[in-house]
Formats: sequence, C-alpha cells, structure tokens
Amino acid sequence: MSLNLKIKLMKKLVLVKEIYMDAFRNLGHIIVEKYFKIFAWFSFVMFFIVLYAFIYRIATGFAFD
Repeated sequence: MSLNLKIKLMKKLVLVKEIYMDAFRNLGHIIVEKYFKIFAWFSFVMFFIVLYAFIYRIATGFAFD
C-alpha cells in the first residue's frame, strides 16, 4: 500500500471513530435522566396509592392496634 492510501484510510477511520464517539457521548446521560423521570413518576403513584389506602382504612374504621 502506498503512503497516501494509508493516510486516507487512517483519516477515514479517525472520522468514523469521532462520529461514533459524538453519537454515543451523551447516551448515558439521557438514559439516566429518563430512568429518574420514570422512577419519580412511579414513586409518586405508589405514594398516592398508599395514601389512598390509609385514608380508606381510616374512613372505614379500621382498628390500628
């Protein structure tokens, strides 16, 4: 292989590497952000279910012994 061909090949490889790195650089941040949003909504829903159950028990005269 000639030197020019090697240089062109290396430039293409570096370009592909840079494109790949830029594409996936913030992917971890996005996944974590989405996870915490889902977790927050899940926590709010669970809290309100527990609150509803507690109020229901109080309203029906459940004995908390």
